[in-house]
Amino acid sequence: MSHPHEPEPVKLIASIFSADQSILKEVINDLSSIYGQIDWESPPLFFDRTKYYAREMGWPLHRRFLSFEKLIMPNELAQIKLQTNDMEQKRLKDGNRLVNIDPGYVCAERLILATGKNYVHRVYLEKGIYADLTLIFKKGTFRPLEWTYKDYADPQVIGYFNEIRKLYMEQLRERRRLA
Repeated sequence: MSHPHEPEPVKLIASIFSADQSILKEVINDLSSIYGQIDWESPPLFFDRTKYYAREMGWPLHRRFLSFEKLIMPNELAQIKLQTNDMEQKRLKDGNRLVNIDPGYVCAERLILATGKNYVHRVYLEKGIYADLTLIFKKGTFRPLEWTYKDYADPQVIGYFNEIRKLYMEQLRERRRLA
């Protein structure tokens, strides 16, 4: 028989992209004011694996990945996704989004993204939000799955998430030491 116990906190991450780099800076500031200090930020990247968003948002799309110093509990992810959806809604122009914000988390075993879309590998959380199992950590690195978005399966991006996981694991060790 399994014995339920509370999970360890996880590391909040976000992917943001926009055709307008000034909006990215604005959103990074907004996210930081809500979720706390950013402890890791990717270099500027192009979101160029798909043109799916080009008609709505423009082109080229500029991207940043972020992680936040303050750890969260996994069940907070649905509420965070609803908050980031509101941030996107506040930045509409002629009914189109000017920015896309995808929150998620990194833990020892996996990378999870939040989404409002159901699919076979997504687990319902609450309030219309699903958890998307995007990467798993195995044999010393994150690994994509058959459904992983191409941009998250990119070796450079996986390297970024390995860096974030390393920060997270150091935070857990420090928490355990102080407990």
